[in-house]
Amino acid sequence: MNNQLLMMKGISKSFPGVKALSNVTLEVNHGEAIALVGENGAGKSTLMKILTGIYSKDEGEIIYEGEAVSFSNTKQAQESGISIIHQELNLMKDLTVAQNIFIGREPRTGFNFFLKEKELNEKAANLFRELNIDLDPEAKVANLTVAKQQMVEIAKALSFHANILIMDEPTAALTNKEIDTLFTIIKQLKEKGVGIIYISHRMEELKVIADRITIMRDGEYVSTLPAKTTDMSKVIELMVGRELSTTFEKREARNEQPTVLEVKNLSNHYIKNVSFQLKKGEILGFAGLVGAGRTEVARAIFGADPIAQGEVWIQGEKANIKKPEDAVNKGIGYLSEDRKQFGLMVDMDVKENITISSLGKHTRATFVDNHTLREISTKYKEKLKIKTPSIDQKVKFLSGGNQQKVVIAKWLVKDSDILIFDEPTRGIDVGAKGEIYNLLDELAEEGKSIIMISSELPEILRMSHRVIVMCEGRITGELNSMEASQEKIMDYATRVSQ
Repeated sequence: MNNQLLMMKGISKSFPGVKALSNVTLEVNHGEAIALVGENGAGKSTLMKILTGIYSKDEGEIIYEGEAVSFSNTKQAQESGISIIHQELNLMKDLTVAQNIFIGREPRTGFNFFLKEKELNEKAANLFRELNIDLDPEAKVANLTVAKQQMVEIAKALSFHANILIMDEPTAALTNKEIDTLFTIIKQLKEKGVGIIYISHRMEELKVIADRITIMRDGEYVSTLPAKTTDMSKVIELMVGRELSTTFEKREARNEQPTVLEVKNLSNHYIKNVSFQLKKGEILGFAGLVGAGRTEVARAIFGADPIAQGEVWIQGEKANIKKPEDAVNKGIGYLSEDRKQFGLMVDMDVKENITISSLGKHTRATFVDNHTLREISTKYKEKLKIKTPSIDQKVKFLSGGNQQKVVIAKWLVKDSDILIFDEPTRGIDVGAKGEIYNLLDELAEEGKSIIMISSELPEILRMSHRVIVMCEGRITGELNSMEASQEKIMDYATRVSQ
């Protein structure tokens, strides 16, 4: 009996100015998890969008359950048993969890006028019990953490009873407990014969969850290897086409440098009496589990959330920051963990996104100096190695890693002295991570002061001069680079009572 569930062969796709895919192959068997890996821009997402009917292929063939198929839209793919959980969340924030999961499939009254809310919520609750997911069907999605929203996306995809489930960076915003739950769900689905296509940049996950690893590079198929017996350094080398150094030196503290930012007893609805200093040229890492309050501190400093009490001092002067515009005028730039909602205008081009924060500098009366804006955009496109055929390309067509670089470029153009990076490498491959790390180092050497929030402890240890650790809205520890370790950080990160 043929165990093959899906075969994509000879898949090619071009967009204006760029060959996104060239003769790509992907095979998935019943009850198998295939890890699909490659640097940002390797073509992984494009390949999945072709499979699910978002894009049409230029060449090639898709064989699904023994028959040639070609879907015109995601609805057709879902109805055929192929569901995708996108890296960027696609939820309606003003609806409840249950309404999001069964949107368009809600139980209604006889004349189809009204929702049967009770029946809808029971249906969602049954699904959560089956999947062992801790979600409230009646909760409004806007009030959920990013991690909980990710679990809603997972439940929504599984509600279609998929034969093939595509997961694009599903653990990027999840806690360890939620990751364990997800892996249990994947194991159960495999036992039922479901095929999993698992896109992840977290190499340590692949050994746990994948049966085989398919590697792509620059829009082309490279190799498929057995997950259990393949050394991850080999996978990384095939992904990037070169060996990457995994060693790094501990960083000397910046204690002698002047203080550029001081936060005193900052409190609001979530954070409690947060105090710390940021030195010139310092990378100050903020560590903690999901929900620890790190993002809330950043948003409060930036004026995105109100402050109930406490003070923010910049360059020795008390700052009255009521809204993000005030923070920007004080020389603070903020790269949000949710780049599409808060960092980018995806329907605008690369040039417009990079220069939007500094447009006032290059406008006289109603005249915009487009020549200068193009020069600036081109400079930062090259400096940050943003992969795009043109600065006129719309941002929504870039890979996740390159979108992240566009947001960084925006704040560099603004020439902010204090930069807050919230999960700067979330959803970014190992090669692009190295580029981001080098960039942060260069900025620190130039005298920029950086707050870096990250859920990846190796990243915190690699990049930080000092580490602030939070738990449940409070700072529970501070470590310099020389004394910091994963064990010490996790000890502070789990100190609930202070």
